[in-house]
Amino acid sequence: MIEIATSSTTTTLVITGDLDLAERDQFPEIASRVVGLRRQLLVIDMCRVTFMDSTGAAFLISLADSGRKRGGATVLRGADERDLFVLEVCGALDMFRVDGDHGCGGTSTSTAAFSPPEGGGQVPGVAPTEPRAPDAASLPQRRRPTAS
Repeated sequence: MIEIATSSTTTTLVITGDLDLAERDQFPEIASRVVGLRRQLLVIDMCRVTFMDSTGAAFLISLADSGRKRGGATVLRGADERDLFVLEVCGALDMFRVDGDHGCGGTSTSTAAFSPPEGGGQVPGVAPTEPRAPDAASLPQRRRPTAS
């Protein structure tokens, strides 16, 4: 499930569950709505994402690309190492600013602390981070159901 929240300068997507091939039918409508809002800052809250594949990554990349073309910025909030690894493998992690200070413990989706960067500067409240891909061996492995 993907929820959209807005403020005067920010659009926030709160993603819950899987962001994968099975969810792709809703991506065009959501992308259209986000682009239509024309906010300078897009915050993608991934605290509740349970799985992301390359289809989900392509969706996020398309959102970031649309924002970048308008001079905006896209922030990933609460993305775990697996999600960042998928974006790195796709060669797109540098399209995003990673909010390394966000703790996913809270349920608030307030975006009041964020404002669009002036002239492409740092987004307030978002710590600058160097994109990095985690070592694949250090990533948690998902259990797959076995056939009986």
